Amino acid sequence: MATISDVAERAGVSTATVSRALNGKSTVDPALAARVQAAATELGYHPNGLARNLRRQETAVLALIISDVENPFFTAIARGVEDVAQTAGYSVVLCNSDENAEKERRYIDVALQERVAGVVLSPTGASTSVQVLSQRGTPVVAVDRPLTTEAGDQVLVDTRLAAKQATEHLLAAGYRRIACLTGPAGVRTADDRLAGYRDALPGSDADDELVRRAEYRATGAAEATADLLKLTPRPDALLVANSTMAVGVLEVLAERGLRLGRDIGVVAFDDAPWATLVDPPLTVVAQPAYDIGTRAAQLLLARIGDNTRETTSATLAARLIPRGSSSRTA
Repeated sequence: MATISDVAERAGVSTATVSRALNGKSTVDPALAARVQAAATELGYHPNGLARNLRRQETAVLALIISDVENPFFTAIARGVEDVAQTAGYSVVLCNSDENAEKERRYIDVALQERVAGVVLSPTGASTSVQVLSQRGTPVVAVDRPLTTEAGDQVLVDTRLAAKQATEHLLAAGYRRIACLTGPAGVRTADDRLAGYRDALPGSDADDELVRRAEYRATGAAEATADLLKLTPRPDALLVANSTMAVGVLEVLAERGLRLGRDIGVVAFDDAPWATLVDPPLTVVAQPAYDIGTRAAQLLLARIGDNTRETTSATLAARLIPRGSSSRTA
């Protein structure tokens, strides 16, 4: 890796000038600053932000890269990470990839540039690569979705089993034409929830016409729900892959005057704070989001302390919370 001395030599200046130029000091001649910046770019040099912080006696830094900051599931994970990190003397920088692989890659680059002590990452999809982190010796822990190509610590939830149990719950409640709204193909959580839904249904009942995929967003879920309601006969129940999608689903059902439970059963993943405010309250698959965050932070700090320790993969259980939206008598 290039050092500040390498940049100084390439630019033909002192290391002090390099430091002032890269920190935007106005005392450096603009032409000279441009020469220093060009040399740093050519050599791939990045200032060591973490070391600079430590010299100032500031705390070490962890990067948390999550898929959707608006989703209460991920904000609960963030709270768990932060609580453990703060206790250990670390600060946490929150990065929202917005389910965008390019944004995720840029944040990984930023984490490297700032020399963060470690990264907690919710991968956007199967294409996510953390090889550049491992090459630089930066520990990483995956949460919610596994990293498929690189070894590393991870904290997951058995959502396939949870989806199976949720679908079986709807069957036991008397619903028979159950549809599934899940996330994009290739996203592990979306694929697992669809697989669990199919696990619960007899072969002939796992009808592809009752399956819709959409982005993990309310808008896509609303469009998918409207499409499902055009079927004849229409579904009498819906399994929804997360709480953000559930917002779109509930909006469409309300517009059509369909009553939860009586007219159409609904079970959604994640126990959002508003779930009990719906009338009747929403049946949910509650994932231990805060525990995912705390466990991930603990694994990351352990890895920072000893990068030779054996890789850990923790799988936590979700919990079905039955409420009125999945009861015909609600």
